[in-house]
Amino acid sequence: MKKLFLIAIAFIGFTTVSNAQDISNNAIGLRLGDSDGFGSEISYQHALGTANRLEVDLGWRNGNDYSAYKLTGLYQWVFPLDGSFNWYVGAGGGIASFDGKNQLNGVSDTSIFAAGDIGIEYNFDIPLMLSLDFRPEFGNNDFTDNTVFDIALGIRYQF
Repeated sequence: MKKLFLIAIAFIGFTTVSNAQDISNNAIGLRLGDSDGFGSEISYQHALGTANRLEVDLGWRNGNDYSAYKLTGLYQWVFPLDGSFNWYVGAGGGIASFDGKNQLNGVSDTSIFAAGDIGIEYNFDIPLMLSLDFRPEFGNNDFTDNTVFDIALGIRYQF
């Protein structure tokens, strides 16, 4: 069993090194989605290594009946697919706040949530990146059904 464990660790280490790549040091842009989420978000990514990064997203909505915001942080692992295509997976969490007005009977709530992330991205020759991701979020609050499945398109400038 000990040998199997050491072989598995060596294999994971080898595949991580063989998948090493250079990702952009910083990227900023928009993450456009709406599937029970908070809609559009300002998105920032910061490289933590050659294949790891931190993503922070701030989303908000404001209407006649409510106002809300959501701050999400994710740690992501990035793997090459082919050429400028990459796929990534991540985990993290965040905080959300909702303030209902008028017909929503003044319901207000603040909650924390856990989130996962999986997606694909394409890096153009110019400093532009497009991504498509799926982000399930799990938390407890009164303004969603406690589980959100968010699908979004990301458009970011890399620097």
